[in-house]
Amino acid sequence: MSEPRAFTEISENLSFLDDWEDRYRYLIELGQALPPLDPSERNARNKVHGCVSQVWLVSERDGETLRYRGESDAMIVRGLVAVLVALYSGRPAGEIAETDAIAIFDQLGLREHLTAQRSNGLIAMVNRIRGEAKGLVAA
Repeated sequence: MSEPRAFTEISENLSFLDDWEDRYRYLIELGQALPPLDPSERNARNKVHGCVSQVWLVSERDGETLRYRGESDAMIVRGLVAVLVALYSGRPAGEIAETDAIAIFDQLGLREHLTAQRSNGLIAMVNRIRGEAKGLVAA
């Protein structure tokens, strides 16, 4: 299972940033580059529960492949959404179900400076994405 090119690029860029402030700014830039969701997509069905910030994830299925789009009202969380979208979007449900983003974020050093609330929100987003994928694999 290889990681998507968009995520590989993010991972490589993060490897050059030793300072957390630089990583923080990079995450914010990634979030700012996310295309906004349509206001109608910011609804209860797409809202991620367990996040202190407002977070919406939209999934679209194309056969076995899932694509994700997302948004948040908090800059750093929007950046985390961008990283998750890069990691998971465009992959088959089986690969998504098997990919542990939390372990990957830990390897990249992205969780060590997150507040407990942001870390819990990240876990909620990952659980939502992987849970959906696992449901499709089981069907």
